[in-house]
Amino acid sequence: MIKVGLNIGNSKISCAVSEIVKDKNIKLLSYQSIQSNILKKNIITDFEQLSHDIKSLISESEKTSQTKINSVNLNIPINDSLSRFYNSEIDNLKNQISELDIKKAINNSEYFNIDEEYYQIFNNINGYVLDDNLFFNSPVGNYANRLKILFYKILIPYNNLQRYKSIVESQGITIESYVPLPLSSALSTLSDDEKKIGTICIDLGHSNTSVSIFENDKFIFGDSFLVGSNNITNDLARGVSTTIESAERLKTLYSSLISSPSDEYEIIEIPIISGEDGKFIQINKLKINSIVKPRVEETLEIVWQKIKQNNLHKKQIRNVVITGGGSQLEGISQYAEFIFSSNVRIGYPKDDIVYEQNLKNPGFSDTLGCSFFDYKDFSYEIIEKHGKKQKKHGFKGFFSWLDQYI
Repeated sequence: MIKVGLNIGNSKISCAVSEIVKDKNIKLLSYQSIQSNILKKNIITDFEQLSHDIKSLISESEKTSQTKINSVNLNIPINDSLSRFYNSEIDNLKNQISELDIKKAINNSEYFNIDEEYYQIFNNINGYVLDDNLFFNSPVGNYANRLKILFYKILIPYNNLQRYKSIVESQGITIESYVPLPLSSALSTLSDDEKKIGTICIDLGHSNTSVSIFENDKFIFGDSFLVGSNNITNDLARGVSTTIESAERLKTLYSSLISSPSDEYEIIEIPIISGEDGKFIQINKLKINSIVKPRVEETLEIVWQKIKQNNLHKKQIRNVVITGGGSQLEGISQYAEFIFSSNVRIGYPKDDIVYEQNLKNPGFSDTLGCSFFDYKDFSYEIIEKHGKKQKKHGFKGFFSWLDQYI
């Protein structure tokens, strides 16, 4: 089975083509990327040019993968999203818990509610409570007086979705699934053990930072906000009065989040932004780091605040994976350890997905994860098997049940 992931970002658009073979083994057939500055804060500034770029990208991906692309999984940043944790409970159970009991509980919840202003991009079951005992697998066959099902959903404004939907469908391409960007980054970088024991995955992108949390093999939280590594570049350009190009070079080659006594004496020559060619000034590495560190600290603090706002800090998850282009800042893993009081590592695409060394880049994590996303991994056979379709929303559309089950 061939799966395609498409990511329309603020600095580049990229496409990954993967083949899913036996036992869900993944073989990457193609990864193509085009630099693009047409999106500003996720808003399309030139619809015609972006359409042309996507057409070229898809064409090149078809050539390198030797595959005709008719449909894609589309990465969606979830800025301005709403996270909702909700539950449904039934009691006075007299017999073994059956599929019918689960259906009743789900039908009595807001699982199938449709919001007129928001699109349901994710909706899943996080766990089951039997009396006072928490389970993560199906409770069918167990005994309890009370059954509670715990749910989590992500809603994004329809307008945020429509701008991506219209540009892709204008190319005659069908969208199989909308994949929240935090989820796709986690899929390509987290190991099975990390997803099971609990891990926070942070994607430091060009203009967006995304956070996802996995626990007990379940995606239990995701969010994004408009702060990224590009903000560091802009801070440097303003702070030392140099060009954007020079600031990007300073960030990539000289910045570090771990201080050294020699930073004060390491001198770097940079062009000034006066407009006059050949004009340079000298700064030291200490100056660069004093600009970069507060922005990184602010970004990681926002992530931590979002986790706290949803009471997920109480889970005391002690594993953090940082991926995305911003994860390549020198010393960021050690710096993040202080903020999260956790073990931190840099998240590269997993070895069993990417074999070519030049593709083992944290900046490719989101598109690669999007390419092998399968909505069935986040839906339930009990829903699809026994129901009738309702209006599509979220992953490939979910299903409702007949009135007899209520």
